[in-house]
Amino acid sequence: MNTVVRTRQGAVRGSLVDGVFAFKGIPYAAAPFGSRRFLPPQPAPAWDGVRDALTYGPTVPKPPYFPPFDVLLPEPVIAGEECLNLNIWTPGIGDASLPVMVWIHGGAFRNGTGAIPTYDGSRFARDGVVCVTINYRLGIDGFLYLGDGNANRGLLDQVAALEWVHENIAAFGGDPGNVTIFGESAGGMSVTSLLSMPRAEGLFRRAIAQSGAGHHAHTPETARLVTQYLAELLQVEAAPDALAAIPLERLVAAQVELANDVIKRPDPELWGEVLVNLMPFEPTIDGNVLPQLPIKHIFAGAGKGVEVLVGTNSEEYRFFTVPPGLVDAVTDQYLSTIIAAYGLPLEETLATYRALLPEGSRGDILTSIMTDQVFRIPAIRLAEAVAERGDAAYMYEFTWRSRQFDDRLGASHTLEIPFVFDNLHMPEYYNLLGDNPPQELANEMHASWVTFAKYGDPGWPRYDLKRRATMNFNTLSEVIDDPHQAERVLWEGRR
Repeated sequence: MNTVVRTRQGAVRGSLVDGVFAFKGIPYAAAPFGSRRFLPPQPAPAWDGVRDALTYGPTVPKPPYFPPFDVLLPEPVIAGEECLNLNIWTPGIGDASLPVMVWIHGGAFRNGTGAIPTYDGSRFARDGVVCVTINYRLGIDGFLYLGDGNANRGLLDQVAALEWVHENIAAFGGDPGNVTIFGESAGGMSVTSLLSMPRAEGLFRRAIAQSGAGHHAHTPETARLVTQYLAELLQVEAAPDALAAIPLERLVAAQVELANDVIKRPDPELWGEVLVNLMPFEPTIDGNVLPQLPIKHIFAGAGKGVEVLVGTNSEEYRFFTVPPGLVDAVTDQYLSTIIAAYGLPLEETLATYRALLPEGSRGDILTSIMTDQVFRIPAIRLAEAVAERGDAAYMYEFTWRSRQFDDRLGASHTLEIPFVFDNLHMPEYYNLLGDNPPQELANEMHASWVTFAKYGDPGWPRYDLKRRATMNFNTLSEVIDDPHQAERVLWEGRR
């Protein structure tokens, strides 16, 4: 069965399957090509008649993942210029009373799309939530710094999508005053960036940051370095017109070459804070769209009044070190270099992590340090920032361990996503989850996200500086107080 809903731009035709209405590929902004290339998002044009919204729309320009991640995280590539589009799943249309959840995908700010099948929002709609997934510009198009007044186009796309939701979601049964944004990895970093951004104020009521928080953004100096290196690689001027003249395929390939160069030449003098998480494309502290490092701005009061759920997986960085075999290639010198780069005392750091991992290899210790630096400590700091000002903050840790890769993958990065969406049946995550992942854990985790979106309370005590309550999501979940005290104390001085 099909159904028609009218938006500000025109009418769209969606489908109805098993009690869930789905509308896919709806443009929320104009195609960012031609005269609109490297500009902030422009309004989507109106159309006459009824537009089919039955299939996913075009994806933004992006390269494939590096092997073996191209197999572990397969993602569609859909041709077309109307790539700034979104998808909606809803249990009912017209009454404008349902909570809304807007998913911001991850992918290191250079990969990903709202059209990945695991992000299908049908289970959220089944449970009384309008679920929206979005595309936003990535890599060079979305996050290359092009001078004062031309930065963070990908973040501005996210704001444009939220503005579209605010203006149109009532027609799909959603309450524009009860919007929760949620995202993972770069999507979690985006959620925290939006929490700190004046332009996003008032567009959402709650925020969920999964495996990504507010510590990672480029200074203008580092962003200029990345832009200059890219221009040298392409042998063009570091200017929008010059870059727009480069064939799109070459630009996408250059993104990959630049990312490879960061890994091959891990020199702080060359790359600045890019070396913190090896991501050459990410938000820039431009003083305008992003006024300050998000975590600092949130500690200063940005995002006040927004309820926050934040957490990580217990072994995040094993996703990046185990599948490609890097975990077995770490030397004492490399481990010492990383510890020094993070500004930690060498002997105390090694002693702390060796006590935590008494049988761990150098690669295991490195992986644990990087899990804390990139993911866990930023998540704790975000919870502290929200709790300090009296807003509701909740923390979780996902600890269910995958047995894949000879039982070495563990509770790695990205593993929680199909549990959150209650989509364990989707085949995309088979290589990560393995056989028979626990459906009861998906039931519990998904229900917590739904409850938070509806009521602002996921079902366990708030995080505060006295009780540091954290929900441990495993086959049998429990609330643990301050589960990472040793690491937290070691990193205490690095706010």
